[in-house]
Amino acid sequence: MGIIKVENIRVFAHHGCLAEETKIGSDYRVDLEVKANLKISANTDELSDTVDYVFLNTVVREEMAQPSKLLETVAQRILNRIFSEDKMVNKATVSVSKINPPIGGDVEMVTIKMTQKRKNKSK
Repeated sequence: MGIIKVENIRVFAHHGCLAEETKIGSDYRVDLEVKANLKISANTDELSDTVDYVFLNTVVREEMAQPSKLLETVAQRILNRIFSEDKMVNKATVSVSKINPPIGGDVEMVTIKMTQKRKNKSK
């Protein structure tokens, strides 16, 4: 087993419960960690035998581009796509952070973090 991390993916997106947030947009940071068997790719040196981090970055950017009220919704969409589109991923954790959130205080960011494991295949 091994871990692939794609960290500090910076995106501008339009998420939030306030109309101004979805209209104006704001800066976000996304961190992603996936667990997969990396022993095969370590031996073959073939991209097809591993989880492509370009794919992971693309999923994050595409899902962040779709406006949502809640960061939890965006994070779940990211996890759903990763598990449906890459069968090598066994576990994934995604953190979505809103930079300078409009919450009436001096707050650098708010972050939600969600983890999902691949369900066992039925026999």
